[in-house]
Amino acid sequence: MRKLLLLLLLASVPAQAAKPPPLGADEAKPPPLAPATLPRLREPPPPEGRAAASGTGFIVADGRALTNNHVVEGCAHMSARNASGQRATATVLATDPRRDLALLAVPPAFGPVLIFRDSPAVQRGETVITYGFPLTGVLSSGPSLTTGDVSALTGLRDNGLHFTITAPVQPGNSGGPLMDAQGHVVGVVVAKLNAARIAQMTGGDIPQNVNFAIKGPEAASFLAGAKTPAQHAPSDGPELRAAQIGAIAHSSVLFLQCFK
Repeated sequence: MRKLLLLLLLASVPAQAAKPPPLGADEAKPPPLAPATLPRLREPPPPEGRAAASGTGFIVADGRALTNNHVVEGCAHMSARNASGQRATATVLATDPRRDLALLAVPPAFGPVLIFRDSPAVQRGETVITYGFPLTGVLSSGPSLTTGDVSALTGLRDNGLHFTITAPVQPGNSGGPLMDAQGHVVGVVVAKLNAARIAQMTGGDIPQNVNFAIKGPEAASFLAGAKTPAQHAPSDGPELRAAQIGAIAHSSVLFLQCFK
């Protein structure tokens, strides 16, 4: 019952959902996750198949990128596009469905490595920035930056893998970096609260700015297990403006497409 409630409340944010996660429900019933189907992407798919979904990833080592497992799940072929417009095949090297993380192989020198924060511990109220590709084909084809705060140090139902954040995220932000005010990675964007479902449960009250990110240490632990240790640095310098953090992220963040 607890697991079902979590799935009803939490909506992962792939740009185009090929199919919802299995819930054991009758397919004739309305899907419990927020709809995430978008118009066809403007870029033509390669011959291998059709573009079924898209998301965000970021460089964590030379030739390696991190994203969410639900971005790559069920894909026959993945492609990545970097900030300079270069497009290449992305190969799945490792996945962790529990954490909802995946490691991809991309070409060498595909982008600079983003640095993870090793200290101090993240606190409530800290400013955070997301950078990714929400609603591609509807909004801009380029990356988008949003700002917000860490509102809670756990996720839905005290999920210790997640932070709760107020930075807006949309379908397509999945797998993008959550960065602190020094430009270091403190998490990986993973989900948003299903506002429509909550409104049904509360008689019309619509939650605002309730989104989730996988904690940086969880992502770093996954990378270490995949023999791709993250680079770390303390966040003890001056705070940067959001535009400066966006400039740090820009060359490292990738637009990912799933083909089936």
